[in-house]
Amino acid sequence: MARLNDLYTKKVVPALMKEFNYKSVMEVPKIEKVVINMGLGEAVQNVKVLDAASKELAAITGQKAVITKAKKSIATFKLREGMPIGCMVTLRKEKMYEFIDRFISVTLPRVRDFKGISGKTFDGHGNYAMGLKEQLSRG
Repeated sequence: MARLNDLYTKKVVPALMKEFNYKSVMEVPKIEKVVINMGLGEAVQNVKVLDAASKELAAITGQKAVITKAKKSIATFKLREGMPIGCMVTLRKEKMYEFIDRFISVTLPRVRDFKGISGKTFDGHGNYAMGLKEQLSRG
């Protein structure tokens, strides 16, 4: 079991049940999935950028990335419907907890000028969005 999942089930869930007077464990909020995506505007002119980004995302997450396509045509960006413009990976269960644990304990402390994560980026439906400007592979 992932370290973060173990902490959540043994310490956080009982504390939340006590604090909010939940009658069932199923009422306690939980993380269902983590979606990591890269939007690549340069992919309109150069498709090879998409392959490199897909490989980077696969190396970061340990799972093959899916190529996302444009939903609408936008003339000012020379974009047509169905053109590949990004890639994404959806993580669930064990891989998700491993990713979150490494992200919090290894990656965020190495971000330059890190001042904490903002609580304002919750969208009201329980979704949280966070953007990172760069990813560098060391080693």
